[in-house]
Amino acid sequence: MSQLKDILYKVTINAVVGSTSIAVNKIQFDSRKITKNDVFVAIKGTMSDGFDFIETAIKGGAIAVICEKQPKSFADGVTYVIVEDASKALAIMASNFYEVPSANLKLVGITGTNGKTTVASLLYQLFKNAGYKVGLLSTVKIMVDETEYKATHTTPDSLTINYYLSLMNEAGVNFCFMEVSSHGIHQNRTQGLVFEGGIFTNLSHDHLDYHDTFAEYRDVKKSFFDQLPKSAFALTNVDDKNGLLMLQNTHARKYTYALKCYANYRAQILENQFEGLLLKINDNEIWSKLIGTFNAYNLLAIYAAAELLGLEKFENLRLISALESVSGRFQYLISDEKITAIVDYAHTPDALKNVLETINTIRTKNEELITVVGCGGDRDKTKRPIMGQIAAALSTKVVFTSDNPRTEDPQEIITAIENGVEPQHFKKVVSILDRKQAIKTACQLANSNDIILIAGKGHETYQEINGVRTDFDDYKVVQEFLKQLQK
Repeated sequence: MSQLKDILYKVTINAVVGSTSIAVNKIQFDSRKITKNDVFVAIKGTMSDGFDFIETAIKGGAIAVICEKQPKSFADGVTYVIVEDASKALAIMASNFYEVPSANLKLVGITGTNGKTTVASLLYQLFKNAGYKVGLLSTVKIMVDETEYKATHTTPDSLTINYYLSLMNEAGVNFCFMEVSSHGIHQNRTQGLVFEGGIFTNLSHDHLDYHDTFAEYRDVKKSFFDQLPKSAFALTNVDDKNGLLMLQNTHARKYTYALKCYANYRAQILENQFEGLLLKINDNEIWSKLIGTFNAYNLLAIYAAAELLGLEKFENLRLISALESVSGRFQYLISDEKITAIVDYAHTPDALKNVLETINTIRTKNEELITVVGCGGDRDKTKRPIMGQIAAALSTKVVFTSDNPRTEDPQEIITAIENGVEPQHFKKVVSILDRKQAIKTACQLANSNDIILIAGKGHETYQEINGVRTDFDDYKVVQEFLKQLQK
């Protein structure tokens, strides 16, 4: 068992009531999970305040309470530690409890609106293929070398992060690649972690349901780089107008990558086809199975990060050319009828625009481009009409449908998407509430050589309606309907 005083190392403390020289079992921030001799950290969440559950935690057996203000009364035999910021304290305590596992491997955080999953997952794949033991903390899954665990959040809570990092230490993992979301940064989940490097992909319209303004969203991303140590590297996309801002106050070594501007790492697209990309990276030509300009940026970030982590140039290029695309990211199949179906996680205006522009760059314009798209419920509402405008403008036909409506009325979500469609595109649009029926309709509308894009859910294998999750996999659904057309 750990000593409370040891796991409080580096926590900003305002007052202590009781002794910190006590043995504690575990750290918890959910009062329902408390067992005997646990520490309860009362953090303020989006739905409730842990401070209101201190008594419940003590009844459950908590031996110590970490909170931001003094309770009205103190229970006998319980230590109270008043801290400046409970969420920050939780992250630092979690790191200390697991003996700072991030310091025993090379941890790289990837942040930005789009590309986090692809860059993190492909760096995991690349270093795995290079013969290293590698960890991954991503939206899609958590990997401890060869062992897979289910992911529940883009950036897990700080206890979960440090738990998996400690498992990686036990497994002898050398490198770990981690998606870092704006929520995770804002809620201090990355505090106490020792990063070897940080990567910025891009910034566009998203999460304005959580952040009040775009400027706040941007500044939260920037704060991740502000906190990097001198020993780390900070790698940023300078083709993005916010790219250099990320480096403004960082102590880390600064590196840049770009397709359009001067940068430390540069790439040029020589060929862009459905079969893949031919790129020139810093004067070396390389073929990749990945598709589209957005993936050229992802591959360049991966190349740069791998070199900064010590991989030899030609080995790096060889490994990049062997990378396979990530599930639900521009994942495509071609039916016997020569209909191409693409499934992509594009759920922001910028991501949808990137995917549609990529398809339009590659296609001959003799085919139809039929887009199936919706927007998630209980999330940023301001992006819905923008998504509708982009889908209608860049497709020849559009089917608006449900994504994960969650607790919202799906018809109201679709109406908000429709509101963005410009009058000249009205005739392109049809709205079908049921997602399965929408995909079926897109398949029925398609002829030989046409392209169907199913956007929004990507790797997700469920649909969430009023708190109930049912099995739903866009890739399997479109595959089945295209098979039926062949009969």
